[in-house]
Amino acid sequence: MNALHDEPDAVLDVLGIGFGPSNLALAIAVEEHNAGAAPEDRISAAFLERQPSFGWHRGMLIEDATMQVSFLKDLVTMRNPTSDFSFLCFLRDRGRMVDFLNAKTLFPLRIEFHEYFEWAAARVSHLVEYSDEVVSVEPVTGDDGEVRWLDVVSRVPGEPGRTVTRRARNISVAVGLEPHLPPDTALSDRIWHNSQLVPRVRELNESDTPVGRVLVLGAGQSAAEAVDYLHQSFPEAEICAIFAKYGYTPADDSPFANRIFDPEAVDVYFRSTPEVKQSLVDYHRSTNYSVVDMDLIESLYATMYREKVQGKERLRLRNVSRIRDVRSLDDNLEVTVEYLPTGEREVLSADLLVHATGYRPRDLDTLLGRTAKLCLRDDKDAVRVGRDHRVELSPEVTAGIYLQGATEHTHGLTSTLLSTTAVRSGEILGSLLAHRADDLVAGQAG
Repeated sequence: MNALHDEPDAVLDVLGIGFGPSNLALAIAVEEHNAGAAPEDRISAAFLERQPSFGWHRGMLIEDATMQVSFLKDLVTMRNPTSDFSFLCFLRDRGRMVDFLNAKTLFPLRIEFHEYFEWAAARVSHLVEYSDEVVSVEPVTGDDGEVRWLDVVSRVPGEPGRTVTRRARNISVAVGLEPHLPPDTALSDRIWHNSQLVPRVRELNESDTPVGRVLVLGAGQSAAEAVDYLHQSFPEAEICAIFAKYGYTPADDSPFANRIFDPEAVDVYFRSTPEVKQSLVDYHRSTNYSVVDMDLIESLYATMYREKVQGKERLRLRNVSRIRDVRSLDDNLEVTVEYLPTGEREVLSADLLVHATGYRPRDLDTLLGRTAKLCLRDDKDAVRVGRDHRVELSPEVTAGIYLQGATEHTHGLTSTLLSTTAVRSGEILGSLLAHRADDLVAGQAG
């Protein structure tokens, strides 16, 4: 491990890896804390992002798609309703507050909420390095065996052969999710994940490439949105949805069910036994997983029925079905679809196959490298995480690792969603301050 060296000016209190909404919210919390704190109480922070600029699910920024959470669940309001980083302050800055209020909705356009994120990110841009990809996190051990700091190694922007090392007392890992694909699936010009949808469709339309049939695999919100978007984008093409369900399942957004996304629900989940945690996920999967907004379901059904009446059925459904094989030919795909009740198989010729098959957390061990061995695990080999989102580490470690977005097993369904992002940033900030105060007391006692 690295030799201890004492360069206090170069040691950050917290270094964020990834700069999506979660670490953006933390950056704002730190900025607001520092604005009112004495110099000795301020938090030194920096954030690294491998993208060249802020971006949040850009590939699904469909023009008319709306958010599925209230605008009040923005980056700050649930933590600090008076913050000038709120969505309402963004609207005021853009001169759209009255217009938005007249729309009488809690759910902004997704493209507008992304604009809000970009607006907020620009205001804390002095804390962020873009085009900066982290390649490893190395523990720093002193002569006494204590792991006091972590060295974060990243590639130098524009010079991939060189790296730079930054040292921190704590890191906040918020690297987001990565596309989940069926086994042995290779993406190509004809096989996409829905995270690429909007730019891929734009490229095809700009190149005037003919599209005759598109298959969309999946039964969740993203799949239904992809079907609708493709149907509108290619007005002469057949769009075929394929999924194992009988039909799309409506999302349960009723008031009582939605309380599973409340901050208090995180406390309930965290304190529960593994059996109760699993039952809560099972009971409330219909709030988030493989479900679709009812308005979109009704719109798709109306489109299918209208086309049936007109005798030109472009929007088709192959339900209770799964894809068994995909062959890439020179000018198209041959996709074998099995109808599950009978086992009957049909080979469909298609120009495109879109996998709307969800996302999964990025591999923490690969990112952390040797530091991952310091993380304590439960009996299912999942990382143990405290209520303050701080990973439980080996006794010799006083440095801290905070996880954002990879804690569904400990903190519940909100972990990968926006619902408690603002509250979580405040909890992490509070934990950073508490641990720093404990370290100061211990140092004085020593």
